[in-house]
Amino acid sequence: MDLVKAGGYRKKANVPYPYMYATKEEAEQDRNKLIFNCYQRAHQNTLENYPQFLLTLMVGGLKHPIISSVGGGIWILGRLFYAWGYHTGEPSKRSRGFFSYIGVLALVGTTISTAISLLKQ
Repeated sequence: MDLVKAGGYRKKANVPYPYMYATKEEAEQDRNKLIFNCYQRAHQNTLENYPQFLLTLMVGGLKHPIISSVGGGIWILGRLFYAWGYHTGEPSKRSRGFFSYIGVLALVGTTISTAISLLKQ
């Protein structure tokens, strides 16, 4: 999904700044406003998870750089599939990115391993 298209939905849906979302009533009446809300929600959800991703990627990568980078790549791909599914306007399709949890588990595992090895020193 290119950024111009994503950014253009605010104008297309006619949702003025500073409002983050169209109201529920507006979204039920106008598909463009519904899609805009889906873009916003997918983006917000990714931003909520991003700090934990970066922290586990950094700490886990200290001892296990390859496993962490593969886990990070899986997480990113999962988030893309999640967003593309969510952007359809059918939130149930966001489950297409479920495999990002494989990346999360890899990152949590490498972070725990790094922490344990640091505590043993």
